[in-house]
Amino acid sequence: MRYPDGGGLTAKQRARREQVRFEAAELFAQGVTPPQVARRLRISRKSAYAWHARWRDGGVEGLRSKGPSGRPSQMKPEWRAWLAAELEKGPAAHGWTQDQRWTLARVSVVIARRFHVRFSPAQTWRILRQMGWTVQMPVRRAAERDEEAVATWLKETLAAGGRTVRDRDAWLCFADEAGQLLRPPKACTWSRPRDPSLVRVRAAGSGRVSLAGLVCQKADQRTRLVFRTLVHHGRKGEKKGFREKDFASLLDGAHQQLGGNIVLVWDNYRHHVDAAMRELIGKGPWLTVVRFPTYTPDLNPAEGVWAHLKKSLGNLAPCSIDDLAGLVRTRLKRMQYRPDLLDGLIAETGLITTPP
Repeated sequence: MRYPDGGGLTAKQRARREQVRFEAAELFAQGVTPPQVARRLRISRKSAYAWHARWRDGGVEGLRSKGPSGRPSQMKPEWRAWLAAELEKGPAAHGWTQDQRWTLARVSVVIARRFHVRFSPAQTWRILRQMGWTVQMPVRRAAERDEEAVATWLKETLAAGGRTVRDRDAWLCFADEAGQLLRPPKACTWSRPRDPSLVRVRAAGSGRVSLAGLVCQKADQRTRLVFRTLVHHGRKGEKKGFREKDFASLLDGAHQQLGGNIVLVWDNYRHHVDAAMRELIGKGPWLTVVRFPTYTPDLNPAEGVWAHLKKSLGNLAPCSIDDLAGLVRTRLKRMQYRPDLLDGLIAETGLITTPP
């Protein structure tokens, strides 16, 4: 098979293949037959017989690699550097504003517009692989996010919180809330071709499980997860989510469980910043509050807890909201016994949580 864009093997792969051929030549010189060579070197008999014929006619030099097959690639090295820079700009910079996906067809169009050479999808895929690009799930980020404000927060506010952690020998706790309905997130499963599996889910009026949690870290202590759940069955007058007193109860429980001062980092959710919450926070001398910048959920490791939880609930089919609540509590309790997982969620945010 010919590869118009420069061959199917890289230079390193061709060198490895050539080394195997030289090993085969040594075995042929010792009188080993092609079938035996195929078994020893784990190659096909067809390749062994072809190599034997070339060795018989030209010796070891007859087995030396002749370079990539096919004609030279039309994608020049300087073109690849240009293409990488253009792809970094995103599809919107090239006119695709409906969605922000780089597809093989779009990449091929970008190359054709600049160099007037049209590559097939297979050739474009191979070019991107040789450039080190792979298919990935993009990370979503709010357009309203202020990167300068985030940099200032990391440099000043979080650093000040870190010094408070050190000075007060406190726990650094990241807080967040989430919710889960009976309708589960989609996940992959095995199924027969043209006969996809069917997961029946409840459409509406089935209640909700509200979640609030703290990821707590302290030097020389294992990382902790403290959480509370609130089940809403959809009944009239039933509380639908956490309020100020519920958050205060969660913080009091964390204080008793951790046994020390707390530096709390959470977002600007309205129940976190209203007068009632400020009054409750003011009653706890053991508590210091630091607020995230707006539109920065990726800085909160508690978001990773909910993502990990919901991934484990893929294709779930519980019978009632109480069954779902029990399963959620079980999964979160398992995470409490995995401090390495919690440490990984903190590391994923890129935050430096230890003061200088």
